[in-house]
Amino acid sequence: LQRMLSIAVEVDKSPNCSSCKIADVLFPFILNIPLRSQREAFLHTMESHLLRCKLLELLFQHSCDMPTTLPLSLAKILYFLSHSSVVLQYQDESATWQRWDEMLHYLSLLLMSYQNVILAFPLAEHLRSSLSDRMDLIIQKAKPKLQESDDISHLDVQVNIEDFIRRMQQVLGQPFPQQIMEKLCMLQ
Repeated sequence: LQRMLSIAVEVDKSPNCSSCKIADVLFPFILNIPLRSQREAFLHTMESHLLRCKLLELLFQHSCDMPTTLPLSLAKILYFLSHSSVVLQYQDESATWQRWDEMLHYLSLLLMSYQNVILAFPLAEHLRSSLSDRMDLIIQKAKPKLQESDDISHLDVQVNIEDFIRRMQQVLGQPFPQQIMEKLCMLQ
């Protein structure tokens, strides 16, 4: 399935458009996966970073009390950190902190996938372009075009992390488990 989804994104003239369409179809199914381990297995085995970005973006948009119109960017990922609530409802009775832990895990996964789509590898940096255009861009050694909303400062990150910690303290009302603090540090 993952290979077929990856090929479906790649063969289209506009990988960005096809990944949006596929994500729209898959999203209701993600919401209905009952166990965290199953959701994580599905997202981690996804071969297409672009499709993973789109699915996670939909997941976070769904969990925001006020969805944003920002394009997928570093600023939008920070927005999700500040405005998302617990992403998915659990069918089992998991502790609240585990729900927040899952949200931070998916936010880190979104950030890593976004970096792979935009910045990371020479072959991956043009994932938003069609396969034929991508080869031309690689031959020309063209740098990917960053968006305005990818220009964030350390202060932006710090303010959003502090805001997230305040929100979690209000919800949990107890010291954070070490896992949460580790994920926050990694995300930062």
